[in-house]
Amino acid sequence: MKAALIQAELIWEDPEANRKQFEHKIGGLDDHPDLIVLPEMFTTGFTMNPGHIPPEEGERTLEWMQQQADRTDAGVVGSMVFQENGQYFNRLIFMQPGGVYDSYDKRHTFTLAGEDRVYRRGTERTIIQFRDFTFCPLICYDLRFPVWSRNTEDYDVLLYVANWPSPRIGAWDTLLRARSIENMAYTLGVNRIGSDPNGLTYNGHSAGFDGMGNRLAYSEREEVLHVTLSKAHLEESRNKFRFLNDRDHFTLKP
Repeated sequence: MKAALIQAELIWEDPEANRKQFEHKIGGLDDHPDLIVLPEMFTTGFTMNPGHIPPEEGERTLEWMQQQADRTDAGVVGSMVFQENGQYFNRLIFMQPGGVYDSYDKRHTFTLAGEDRVYRRGTERTIIQFRDFTFCPLICYDLRFPVWSRNTEDYDVLLYVANWPSPRIGAWDTLLRARSIENMAYTLGVNRIGSDPNGLTYNGHSAGFDGMGNRLAYSEREEVLHVTLSKAHLEESRNKFRFLNDRDHFTLKP
C-alpha cells in the first residue's frame, strides 16, 4: 500500500479555501496512492471557536472527501470541526471510494488549549479495514496516552493527524517512534506547518515508521511524504520477534 502524507499550512477558519488548496495538492499526486492523509482540523486550523464555522461545513467537507476519494480511488483521511445535535466534535473521517466512511471522535481533548471545554470527547476507538490493512486512527493529543493506542486488535497501521506546535515537537518525534515500537505497527503521523492567530508555530515533522521503529519518511517543509506499507514485511517482523504475544491484557473503561 502506498500512502501520501500531505504536510501543509492551514488557512485559519476558512473551510472553502482549505478544501481548494488540498484539492490542488491531491490533484498533483502522480504516484496513485492508496491512502491520502491530511492534518488535524484540516479545513480550519486548531480553532477553539467552532461557532465561527457554519454547521453545514461538516457535511460539505464529507461530500468533498468523497469526491476526492472517488476521483483518486484512494482512502482520504483527516479531522475537522463537526457539529452534531448541538455539540461540537473534533472528528476524524476515513473516507473510502464509493462513499463508505468511518469516523473517530478525539478521545483526549487538549486541556491546555481548552479543547475539553468546547468539544465533546469521544469514548470509543475505531478500527478500520481498508485494502488488506487494518487501521487505528487517532488525533494529536491522543499520542501522549499509550494505553489508548495499545494494539489489542492486531491492527497494522497506527495513524495520527495533528496540529502539534514546534515548541513541543521533540515529544511528537519521540512518541511516534515509541508507539510504532511498542505496538509493532506501521505508524504514520501527519502534522501541519506555518502559524496561526494564537501565536503558535508549526514545523511539521510528519513521519512514517515501520513496526520496528525505523523511520521511513520525514519532513519539516510543505510537501507530500510518500510511504510504502508492506503487509508481508510487517508479518515477517511480528512472526520473528513475537513481542505482541507478551503484551498485557486489560479492559479500558469509558
